[in-house]
Amino acid sequence: MKTTGLILFGHGARDPQWAEPMRRVATLIGQTYPALPLELAFLEFLTPTLPQAIDSLARSCGRIAVVPMFIAQAGHLKRDVPLLLEQARSHHPGLSIELAAPVGESDAVLVAIAAYAAGFAGA
Repeated sequence: MKTTGLILFGHGARDPQWAEPMRRVATLIGQTYPALPLELAFLEFLTPTLPQAIDSLARSCGRIAVVPMFIAQAGHLKRDVPLLLEQARSHHPGLSIELAAPVGESDAVLVAIAAYAAGFAGA
């Protein structure tokens, strides 16, 4: 059975503190699933880039799941990321790379956001 790796993929920002919530999610995943190969990756400003993270995981994984840490699907996820993934697939033939829907489109995430917002409002 081929090992599956996970990439938490974010847009990136000039301020490195922007990535702190992603690091916290990665820490939580690592605590719960310590054997899961895991990388963070960013589209711009921060490293590693998506291609760099894929290259890193490709050394030990036969499949990579890319989870966009975006609230919704827009230009980058519709245009830029598919091109990056096609380039990675051609660079790593035989490696399965799958792109999940953005986390913000998950019903469980939406329920958590709604609960957070309502709780902040005192509901």
